[in-house]
Amino acid sequence: MRVVGLMSGTSYDAVDAAAADLSLSADGGTLRLAPLGMVSAPYPEEVRGALAAALPPAATTLADVCRLDTRIGQVFAAAAARADRELCAGRAELVASHGQTVFHWAQDGRVHGTLQLGEPAWIAERTGCPVVSGFRPRDVAAGGQGAPLVSLVDLMLLRGRPGVPAALNIGGIANVTVVRPGGGAVAFDTGPGNALIDAAVRELTGGRLGYDRDGLLAAAGRVDGGLLGRLAADPYYRLAPPRTTGKELFHAGYLREHLAAGGGRGAPTGEDLVATLTLLTARTVAEALRPLGATEVFASGGGVRNPTLMGMLRAELGPSGAAVRGSEELGLPAAAKEAYAFAVLGYLTLHGLPGNAPDCTGAGGPRVLGSLTPGRRPLRLPERPQREPYALAVSG
Repeated sequence: MRVVGLMSGTSYDAVDAAAADLSLSADGGTLRLAPLGMVSAPYPEEVRGALAAALPPAATTLADVCRLDTRIGQVFAAAAARADRELCAGRAELVASHGQTVFHWAQDGRVHGTLQLGEPAWIAERTGCPVVSGFRPRDVAAGGQGAPLVSLVDLMLLRGRPGVPAALNIGGIANVTVVRPGGGAVAFDTGPGNALIDAAVRELTGGRLGYDRDGLLAAAGRVDGGLLGRLAADPYYRLAPPRTTGKELFHAGYLREHLAAGGGRGAPTGEDLVATLTLLTARTVAEALRPLGATEVFASGGGVRNPTLMGMLRAELGPSGAAVRGSEELGLPAAAKEAYAFAVLGYLTLHGLPGNAPDCTGAGGPRVLGSLTPGRRPLRLPERPQREPYALAVSG
């Protein structure tokens, strides 16, 4: 089956569309993925601006939510149609859309609800393909965190590797999946990935820059130990997994509050602030991985393009001996890994197979995820395989 996976993360800078051919092995134990490539489409400025203005802690209206749901759906639809045309020769059979997370209702260690916008009807209408969307709510309804859902795909990729392998994604929020000795697993959001770094860069440059390109600002700065200590003392980092978070917690206002808490000691500015926030991300990721005994870490997401961040992460993990590698070594490009992961989850849903890993999300059991929007043709669901695939094999 030829599937397009759509993803836009908490940095909400662009929609990524990755296409793949997916098929089950003869015994059903292995899902084979042949990558066809990825295209990326930045959000139009008016959509990105409206989205930024509506996200917590800002107030919004139902009218704004309705407009965003439509406009984001149309952007996702355009990305899917482009991927079908450029990567699939017009033969895509399914689209899997993560949508744009706008609120993740986490409170007292539990997730009570989650909201992703991007009406799938626009995607189905534009492409003619059936669309699987709304992956997270079913896991939440089953008592899970609704994230990180890519943990199931991580497990399928990492099982059988020696030692204690881990997958790390550094988007706006960073998350890890670790395969424990004996086959158990744990996954959770470690804390801010790029979220606070990006917020600081936007404020420092008056919005001229949205992120620390090539980590140059952080590389030129000096870490402020006082601010780093205040930020690292956040109670979130002491929550037991599974735990998830988002920009509902780690946003520009959060950063301003912690800067103000320095009182008469002053606050770092410019490059020093960016350096401090970059080390915060590296340190909180390392402190999450170290107790789990990770021996190798496969990194993906926008954060891998920041050499200063990756250098700090390697230094923080150095004493543990964990090697940091790119997800390319598993066959999936760092920038496209999450979009490919949702293509896999969409395939599983269409075939009536669970898409969550209960050990990782905390759900009460395996669940088939998402909702299905029919395409132009009559909807005919494929027969459910006799067994659930245990491994994911990526071909060149």
